[in-house]
Amino acid sequence: MKPQKKTILIDGDLFIFRAALLSEHAVEWTEDLWTLHAHKSDAVVNFDNAIEELKEDLGATDVIIALSDPVNFRYTVLPTYKHNRKDKRPPLLRQAVKEYVQERHTCYIRPQLEADDILGILATSDVIIKGEKIVVSIDKDMHTIPCTYYNSDNKTLTEITTLEAQYYHLLQTLTGDASDGYAGCPGIGPKTAEKLLDGMLQADTTVAGWYMPYWEIVVKAYEKAKLTEQDALTQARVARICRKDDYDFQKKEVILWTPQKEV
Repeated sequence: MKPQKKTILIDGDLFIFRAALLSEHAVEWTEDLWTLHAHKSDAVVNFDNAIEELKEDLGATDVIIALSDPVNFRYTVLPTYKHNRKDKRPPLLRQAVKEYVQERHTCYIRPQLEADDILGILATSDVIIKGEKIVVSIDKDMHTIPCTYYNSDNKTLTEITTLEAQYYHLLQTLTGDASDGYAGCPGIGPKTAEKLLDGMLQADTTVAGWYMPYWEIVVKAYEKAKLTEQDALTQARVARICRKDDYDFQKKEVILWTPQKEV
């Protein structure tokens, strides 16, 4: 009997970065002279081994690698997005490994989208990829996607409901994400954000307009910090990982999030 199709949707940026970094070695030529070198053959083996291990661990029949487009829609929403990373050195072979992956693996890269967005769109679409799908990453942002999520670092499999994804999106809007360079609401940490959104995970989503009171809580937190609803919306749009309805496939552009989409 033919095995049921199970596709793992992999954060290619992450695994390419790690494979390239793992291949680097420092050499001390003299007390004063050190160099860094890497073999491409080692790097691509690192990548392929990691993918095969995931495929075996999760019983996958198919693998799709999501890659970020150099043009990111979030830069037009928040020009300082990820500016905290611009001076960090990428691994020597990151581009070489990326080119290898694009030649040898099934990859998805789309205009304006980060790898996370591609994962979100593929995970929530029943048309693009059929059958069972598992998102593979280590990024906490994956909790804003209703999906089956596998954290490859701690090897945990989590089912994230639509309500949980909506909750975590608002949580991220309040707290921000220092690693991605957006601040959220000043003075709001995870504990305060959880208190503000208390009860949302028990909300009756069948009631018309159920979502807006929670959005208003977010807006009021921003206004208390001397900011505006537009500031809250900017942070929410940056925090939003795209789902299937957040991308115009004909125009090849992102449909920016609004709170009314959740009502």
